[in-house]
Amino acid sequence: MTSSDRRRRPLAASLLAIVLGLSGCTMQSGAAETHEGPLRIGFVNGGDTLFHTCLQQAVVTTAKNNLTEIVTADSHQNAAQELSNIKDMIARHVDVIIVQTVDTHALRTDIAEAQDAGIPVFLTSVNAEPSKILGAVVVDLKAVGRLDAQWIRENAAGHQAEVGVIAGAPGAASDLLVGGFTGALPANARVVASRPGMFDATKARQVAADMIRDHPDLDYVFVANEEMAFAARKAFDAAGGQGVKIVTVNGTDAGLAALRDGRFAATVANSAAKTGQLAVENALSLLRHEKADKIDKTPISLVTKDNADTAPLYCTADY
Repeated sequence: MTSSDRRRRPLAASLLAIVLGLSGCTMQSGAAETHEGPLRIGFVNGGDTLFHTCLQQAVVTTAKNNLTEIVTADSHQNAAQELSNIKDMIARHVDVIIVQTVDTHALRTDIAEAQDAGIPVFLTSVNAEPSKILGAVVVDLKAVGRLDAQWIRENAAGHQAEVGVIAGAPGAASDLLVGGFTGALPANARVVASRPGMFDATKARQVAADMIRDHPDLDYVFVANEEMAFAARKAFDAAGGQGVKIVTVNGTDAGLAALRDGRFAATVANSAAKTGQLAVENALSLLRHEKADKIDKTPISLVTKDNADTAPLYCTADY
């Protein structure tokens, strides 16, 4: 199956809830009952990686397909900017705010701000206490990390192995991913280096270069997304570390191609397109008091060279 064939598959083709114990009053979500005219969605995105770009495209496309107005903002991996974006959405009188958070700890303030304004919050990728939000589409990020660790367990087959970790930006998705990964590693696989790549390819390449220099016997490296993984691959190869096996996260078309030619050993597919679609559809249904899962889940699956051709669609655009 070609990349273009996969992109023509419908959006419906394809990080378990993480309860953060947020405090505050129960949010009222009856905006749809008194609203005149089309509903307006505010989408506060966390950054501009490929995941964020694909997520936003799916959110915007699904909103338009449902005859709903959509306003977007980018927090640029900055929690203070995220709160500012929340306040801006309140000022724009949106009916619901969908948030791809930068920092799970920042959600307490974000949700409280929206609660005070009577605007419900719907989350993507992570969850909060259900009584405090309209709903969520979650990715079990710890389970994503565990899948990559389980692949290493099987591949190492009991032999001693050195493992590196190139994390993302501390504070949100990356911490959950890395925690799931390191917690599931077998005793024979030892983490010898762990540094953040900040979801930035240039930063990740430098981290990888330092890692292979300091640990020339590296066997495996977990990288928190495929964009950083491609940069790490180049750094390892340039330093003579062609034998380092990379396990990563996303399942993009480019990532699947890297599985087929051996640049990556494994990735975990979690469709940004599906997450964005479900977020809008479920948020609108819940606003209208129609049947929908309050806490829904984005499917995840381990992908290797053997099953790359059947991986779910990651994004709806040509990237």
